[in-house]
Amino acid sequence: MTDTFELNGRQILLKASSDRVVAERVARHIQRRLDEDDWRPYTCKADAVQAWFRLGGIRAQVLRALNLV
Repeated sequence: MTDTFELNGRQILLKASSDRVVAERVARHIQRRLDEDDWRPYTCKADAVQAWFRLGGIRAQVLRALNLV
């Protein structure tokens, strides 16, 4: 089963129905970090985004949807 979730006008591919909840949670987490300018434990936004992007999967898709990579 492949489903999609739209975030910021971009489609995020979901491999399982439970991935929608994960994508929403990741998006909220990253948006909170952006709003609060809080990048701990990283030293800056660029380091945080790079580390999250390396994790791949839903996180990488959310970062792309938020135009961070």
